[in-house]
Amino acid sequence: MSEEEFRQEINRLRNREIEELFVSREDFMDFRKVLVAEEDFKHFRGIALRGGHVRYIYLDEPEI
Repeated sequence: MSEEEFRQEINRLRNREIEELFVSREDFMDFRKVLVAEEDFKHFRGIALRGGHVRYIYLDEPEI
């Protein structure tokens, strides 16, 4: 995926168009680079899955 596609998916999750976002092991580092640049990145919780994949959800309150 491209950085623009990552941003679109982040916005869809943020706007509650989707409930969760799955990121593959292969895309994780590129996705994370885009995610941490977001102002509200602490509202995103990544949950590790088998095989190095990550499921992200958006929280109303930021993670500390």
